[in-house]
Amino acid sequence: MNDPLWLMLVKGVLVFVVLVLLVLFTIWYERRVVAIMQVRPGPNRNGPFGLLQSLADGLKLAFKEDLMPRTADKIVFIAAPVIAVACAFTAFSVIPFGPEVSVFGIETELQLTDFEVSVLVILACSALGVYGIVLAGWASGSAYSLLGALRAAAQVISYEIALGLAVLAVFFQSQLMSTGAIVEAQAEGLPLNLGGAEITLPGWYFIVLAPSFVIFVIAMVGETNRAPFDLPEAESELVAGFATEYSSLKYASFFLAEYVNMVTMSALAVTLFLGGWAAPFPDSWWPGANEGFMPLVWFFGKVLAFLFFYVWLRGTLPRLRYDQFMNLGWKVLVPVSLVWLMVLAAMNIGLDTGNELPTRIAFAGGAAIVVMALIFFWPSRKPYEDPAEPDTGLGGFPVPPLDLAVPPNPRSLKQLEPANTSAVPINGSRSTDEKEEE
Repeated sequence: MNDPLWLMLVKGVLVFVVLVLLVLFTIWYERRVVAIMQVRPGPNRNGPFGLLQSLADGLKLAFKEDLMPRTADKIVFIAAPVIAVACAFTAFSVIPFGPEVSVFGIETELQLTDFEVSVLVILACSALGVYGIVLAGWASGSAYSLLGALRAAAQVISYEIALGLAVLAVFFQSQLMSTGAIVEAQAEGLPLNLGGAEITLPGWYFIVLAPSFVIFVIAMVGETNRAPFDLPEAESELVAGFATEYSSLKYASFFLAEYVNMVTMSALAVTLFLGGWAAPFPDSWWPGANEGFMPLVWFFGKVLAFLFFYVWLRGTLPRLRYDQFMNLGWKVLVPVSLVWLMVLAAMNIGLDTGNELPTRIAFAGGAAIVVMALIFFWPSRKPYEDPAEPDTGLGGFPVPPLDLAVPPNPRSLKQLEPANTSAVPINGSRSTDEKEEE
């Protein structure tokens, strides 16, 4: 993009403002939708329909007392939320909002920046954002925070692979890595002949790449640590996870980053699979629907639909156990993604051989046979065998001994003074044992 400097600055400020407003709206939207699901009013006092409740809560949280644990690493403790927020905002910079428009006589695209591998920037920022969570847990000097940070690291590694494989299918189909170019590639319809009738389907990739779309949606929920995959901050066993020792503005920064990541992942799903800013109907219905600033309506409407999906999951599904969560990522999503990529590659090879129907059927059939063979010969679970000794756990799960003692934090031991057992009491009187000896 060859925009002047002032226009780039205006775009950057607008993107920042839009993200902050979307975060405030999403918090209110989540509370109201969940309240409707649970048959209660939700926030409805501050502002029209309670829209200013999120702003009031944010200001109240920012002005609360800022506490820092004595055993915390101060520099890393402060830098962790900054890293999380910076990565969250940076990832949104390559999302296209609309086509080329005229702003004060200058032709520019409704996008902050774009280049040949802009999709990889979003994936990189999403992966780097976990450093803020991991460093927050480590620098807090708390066992609960460290456990939450370790969970976050394992979770991002697991679901980042499935997310990347789903995006790789889009690269196969479009042969592009630019967000703007992928949106333009989905503008072409898919001609289909059914019984002599010519039907043109939308070129959106959620139709052509339906398995990748489903995998991407599941992986993006796990990537953003949202329910039912909010294991790094599970209140039932980790208090607040990696953010247990944070307060005031630092505490709010992590949740700002979480909601910005929700918006970014929703926008990425819209860009890769739902046609981006294109209208959800043919151009013949409304010739000017994809011109000017009108595509902003279609884009943000699709993003709000994905945000409703996030809220719907939070209001309906319980939190998974950690072993179930990891099994879903490693034993289901990753193998299915690899098999689907193999099938997609075989079908694309068949399409490149002159579009002959027998050749396409042969390649697709061969890929289907390989998939069926993998399913048939996949090793099954070992049959249950009665234990030789009686089970001392609860339902087969190992339990810790009752006399388990958590070792003290080494950092806290350096700063605590050893207890002096021979010290004289504060009131100057001798102990009862000393009196009895006399």
